Amino acid sequence: MMTYIDVFGGLIELTDERWLHIIKEHPEAARYKEKIQEVLANPDYVKKSSRDAEVLLYYRFYDDISKGKYILVVAKKGLRSFILTCYVTDTIKKGVTLWEKK
Repeated sequence: MMTYIDVFGGLIELTDERWLHIIKEHPEAARYKEKIQEVLANPDYVKKSSRDAEVLLYYRFYDDISKGKYILVVAKKGLRSFILTCYVTDTIKKGVTLWEKK
């Protein structure tokens, strides 16, 4: 298990079970595991999930991924906060923005 600190100063866990889910469902994300801390601690945007109020979406743009894509880290925040999934995307979901890099 890994633990990370997010932009709000919270601890977020990545369990082995969740990492196995990520590399099975989103194999392209496997090579970006070392970027998870950077995405959580220094995101471009943090959005609130429209489906679950306890889920946050952390986006960080990288111009060296497929000519420019975001790494998205999805985390459930609570008494114990943990990463649900992580993948590469070019779209930022609609919804409430909790944090934006200025």
